[in-house]
Amino acid sequence: MKRVVSGIKPSGDLTLGNYLGAMKRWAENQHKEGYENFFFVANLHAITVKQDAEELKKRTFDIVAWLLTVGVDPNKSVIFIQSMIPAHSEICWILNNYVTMGELGKMTQFKDKSSKAGKEGQLVGLFEYPVLMAGDVLIYDADEIPVGMDQVQHVELSRTIAARFNNIHGETFRIPKATLSEKTSKIMSLSDPLKKMSKSELNEGYIGLEETRELIIKKFKRAVTDSDNQIRFGKDKPAISNLLVILSEFTDKSVEDLEKEFEGNGYGEFKNAVGETVAEKLGELQRKFHEIRNSEERLNNIITEGNKRASTLANEKLGLVKEKLGLI
Repeated sequence: MKRVVSGIKPSGDLTLGNYLGAMKRWAENQHKEGYENFFFVANLHAITVKQDAEELKKRTFDIVAWLLTVGVDPNKSVIFIQSMIPAHSEICWILNNYVTMGELGKMTQFKDKSSKAGKEGQLVGLFEYPVLMAGDVLIYDADEIPVGMDQVQHVELSRTIAARFNNIHGETFRIPKATLSEKTSKIMSLSDPLKKMSKSELNEGYIGLEETRELIIKKFKRAVTDSDNQIRFGKDKPAISNLLVILSEFTDKSVEDLEKEFEGNGYGEFKNAVGETVAEKLGELQRKFHEIRNSEERLNNIITEGNKRASTLANEKLGLVKEKLGLI
């Protein structure tokens, strides 16, 4: 039985990128034979930047509700909250001793975020963020970690840490591998198709899962396009390629079929069609989300059960690690 582990951070509004690049994939892949899935809300990762306490709690529950909305089944997948499994923090402290400051300093996301934060914002938590990420997956003996392209470097570090620990103390951790969706490993910004769609960017560049129909359509109409007027997929057409991928995901039509369907159409017609389609589909999901979100008892029961299942595995692995280190 192969184990899949992945998490999502409650640090802002969920976006189309979160849905297509992660949550939708999790729901689809949970039906694969021979796999068990562990999906968690990575709220410890969220506090590397200042958070409002009540808002963080709300977003944590929101993510659980969205996972259920898009089809993640708690009978097939374990859904849990990172901060409610103390073993995550403890394994992070232990693994800190199997990674160098030089290795952490090379992490692209750290360099990017710390440069934006300035000297006062370069917190230790942000620096060792990748060690906690490693602990998040190694403590469950993950075989596969579904990630976007921007997270592959972190998975590689997890592999390095696991191998280093195993070489010193004997076989302890499985060596995980990153798995990417060919099409949606990275949904790009509508305002800059060379950047990942992110909840931290300017409002025009991303689509929030809870935005209104009118705003969604408006944003797609304003989406940047490429220099010529052809609707085709290609490396020289990052903006249109991104829109084609998004439309493909919401229509279940291949990119090739969409290229033929919109051949001869102008960019305006195409962007309007993408906006209308996405707005309609998200509207259906929003209605389902609000129904699920209003059932606090159900959400709490799912979280409690998921936490129990995750804790059992995490504590077992942590116990083995501590035994090998002579920690009482």
